[in-house]
Amino acid sequence: MSELSGKVSLVTGGSRGIGRAIALALAEAGSDVAVNYASAVAAADDVVKQITAMGRKAKAYKANVGNAEDVHGMIEQVTKDLGPVTVLVNNAGITRDRSFAKLTLEQWTEVIDVNLNGQAFVTHAVLPGMLNAGWGRIIFISSVVGQMGNFGQSNYAAAKAGLIALTKSLAREVARKNITVNAVAPGYIETDMTAAVPAEAIEAVKKSTPVGRLGKAEEVAHAVLFLASPKAAYVTGETVSVNGGMYMM
Repeated sequence: MSELSGKVSLVTGGSRGIGRAIALALAEAGSDVAVNYASAVAAADDVVKQITAMGRKAKAYKANVGNAEDVHGMIEQVTKDLGPVTVLVNNAGITRDRSFAKLTLEQWTEVIDVNLNGQAFVTHAVLPGMLNAGWGRIIFISSVVGQMGNFGQSNYAAAKAGLIALTKSLAREVARKNITVNAVAPGYIETDMTAAVPAEAIEAVKKSTPVGRLGKAEEVAHAVLFLASPKAAYVTGETVSVNGGMYMM
């Protein structure tokens, strides 16, 4: 595959789970890839090694996307190393789960800063390069929780729903510039995060999912790859659900 040959992709939170699968899929499609991570340096380096083994350029960049200074420094370095970012996948996210009545201001702010503000910071930083290039793909990784809500995740749900609204608004602003903006909303996916969930809770999730299983990170990556490709040039402002039928709009 070479649909993305000559493109430079940035995947935030690209060292593990869904982000890792996305980074590898973009590389397989021909893109050079900047892999952002917050703390998992060994995992990020492993992704870079796999990508360079494909014959693509890749480098890992440590940055807290919730910190605007970190973000601008990262984008500046990525541009120097690989070139202007033309495919951006905003995947970085954290959870601080607690019922709303018990949620602290710090827990609320931390999740909003990374999961919503951080995605906006990164997008704002790369957008000028896309406008100059006259081509771009911006993809936000939202969540089924942002569509239907979830007990104990009001902060996470608010941030992920905000990404869907941002997707629609930004898509309208940049469509005439040959830049598409879309979101992917995964359901429950097999990752390190779900591996820590009690078995009985996972079984309950499977029973409430029509396909009867958790999703795979690669299945989310396939949806992202389509939206990043030239084939999706007429798709913008959309939210693609990858949730096994758990939530149908």
